[in-house]
Amino acid sequence: MRRIFQNSIALMVVVIVMFLIIPLPETLLDILIITNISLSIVILMVTMTISEALDFSIFPSLLLITTLFRLGLNVSTTRAILGFEGNGAPGTPVIQTFGELITQGNIVLGIIIFFIIVLVQFIVITKGAERVAEVAARFTLDAMPGKQMAIDADLSSGLINEQQARERRGKIQREADFYGAMDGATKIVKGDATMSLIITAINLIGGIIIGSINGVGDLGTVAQTYSIATIGDGLVSQLPALMISTATGMIVTRSVSEGSLNSDVIEQFARQPRAILTAGAVLIILGLIPGTPTLPLLIVGVGLAVFGYMMSGRLDRQEATQLAQPEEPMEDVIAATPSETDYYKDINNVYGLLTVDPIEMEFGYSLIPLVDENSGGKLISRIVIFRRQYAQDMGFVIPSIRLHDSSALGTNQYVVKIKGEEVARGEILVDYYLALEPPNPGGEIDGIETIEPAYGIPSRWILPENKEMAEIYGYTVIDPLSVMQTHLSEVVRRHAYELLGRAEVMQLVENLKRSSPELVEEAIPNVLSYSNLERILRNLLKEGVPIRDLGTILETATDALMTTKDLDMVTENIRVALSRTITRRFCEHGQLRVVTLDADVEKRVISSLSKNEQGIYLAMGPDLMQSIVTQLGEYLKKFNDLSQTPIVLTSQVIRVYLSRMLAQFYPGVYVLSFNEITSDVQIQSLGNITLETARSRPERKAAAV
Repeated sequence: MRRIFQNSIALMVVVIVMFLIIPLPETLLDILIITNISLSIVILMVTMTISEALDFSIFPSLLLITTLFRLGLNVSTTRAILGFEGNGAPGTPVIQTFGELITQGNIVLGIIIFFIIVLVQFIVITKGAERVAEVAARFTLDAMPGKQMAIDADLSSGLINEQQARERRGKIQREADFYGAMDGATKIVKGDATMSLIITAINLIGGIIIGSINGVGDLGTVAQTYSIATIGDGLVSQLPALMISTATGMIVTRSVSEGSLNSDVIEQFARQPRAILTAGAVLIILGLIPGTPTLPLLIVGVGLAVFGYMMSGRLDRQEATQLAQPEEPMEDVIAATPSETDYYKDINNVYGLLTVDPIEMEFGYSLIPLVDENSGGKLISRIVIFRRQYAQDMGFVIPSIRLHDSSALGTNQYVVKIKGEEVARGEILVDYYLALEPPNPGGEIDGIETIEPAYGIPSRWILPENKEMAEIYGYTVIDPLSVMQTHLSEVVRRHAYELLGRAEVMQLVENLKRSSPELVEEAIPNVLSYSNLERILRNLLKEGVPIRDLGTILETATDALMTTKDLDMVTENIRVALSRTITRRFCEHGQLRVVTLDADVEKRVISSLSKNEQGIYLAMGPDLMQSIVTQLGEYLKKFNDLSQTPIVLTSQVIRVYLSRMLAQFYPGVYVLSFNEITSDVQIQSLGNITLETARSRPERKAAAV
């Protein structure tokens, strides 16, 4: 029995389909007709009392079932009408009652009223509901990415937890599925309205033909008899269809309501007593004009005036109640508010001052619209996208970024801080576009000269009307939000290694433990401590090497530590193991453009290596250092012309030491070793740093002096 009850809806659908085949007794048919009307009333009431569409998420499926139920009844009633043999009246008692109710002895009037009801449903309600459902479905799908990013932003900022974020994402997905289903379900309602017209025509024409053949009476009697039955059948079908169509329109328009339709209508009309009073006064004035229908106008006008007056008095009483609430004296409020001295007597409050945010961004007043989501700002959503992309590329999740305004900054300025200290500063003009100057511009564009903050490119702030002309001249035009977001992203990339702490390393290890528990158990902490792993990962991030393949990093580090305790050498072995990753990171289209070191230069660098208790370091002479730095600076112009990352290719022995030296002069230059490049890459040298140039350069300088 319980299993039958659980599958009752499925059985009901099967029974409804059987209505199309099996003839039904008149009594049972009447009961089903009344049930259909009652069910449509219940559905309409439910759609008027819910606060949001998802509270009645079964509506699309229910719409299909009720439509099928109604069509099944139409077939059964058509069989009853056309099967009339001359005794009594065609159809059922309920059909006859509704037919006589609407015709009132006038067949033509009854037919006209019936068709008006059908056309109202078909043209006004059904068509309108179909359009609203279509627009709602499209807008809901278009808004999904923005809603998802807003959820990610709230999650990253700590406003919600993972469970709440999961629930919100599920709700967004259910909304999209619901409105998509409603878009299709309204087509069913439209088809039902069309089918009702066809069935009505069949009943009327077929009934007249069958009645004439069976000798029910003369043509007038037959027409009147079957017209009443046809109108009654159409009415008992169209009344539920009309209410279902209305319910469809109700449920797809519940987008901005906070409560049920009843409460919203009463509450929102009650807030506007002046409008109600004005409408009542206008009707009363119209009723006093000679020639107008005085009595109806005065009745409705006085009713509106009384209702408006009552609502106005209710609002006045509510305001008086709020004003009459006793307020605490200002002295009590001041006394109740702890002073700053009393507040910091609690040592726990003092500890709250010691908190340092990993990443912090302060901005001036004019930049608030770019950040505030309520004002249409999209910086938070851009940061969420950047955090996800960086995690996929580098294997490290950037911590949450604290955004807040600062009165200490200029209105157009912003500052990026890492662990409480400023590392970058910029200034942007919100109502302008930034045009990056190309090497050979096609023309001069008016604007405010500046330097692009992320990459130091000469640029101009231009007016929006000059944007198209700047693009024609070859300038790259960027909106202010993209300028600020790009600068923030580049700053975070350069300082990502500083954001990797012990807690983040432990979290990465715990994440790896889910897939490779044996590897983690073998390596940590028996062979490799968390502190040493942190230093290795920082070394990799500092030089732009992804740490996503943490399993390979742990395996290689474990093997390397068996032969050496020098973490720099361990890191070099890891870089070789990550050769494919490094090649993909810096190689473009199978080619790698680099600057190389002459063999004599490498020998000089190797001979400059020294060792002390802390490890190996580079003790290079100033002449050799100046020569390498100067020559590399000249070759960097070629990389800039090619818009490619500057790379110096050298042997593995000196790579790490040369990289640290060059980082002091050119932070954007990457030093790679031959062992880190896969064999399928074509290496193209843009220049070679030699000792000959180093020897001749001082002589040329002396000659020039």
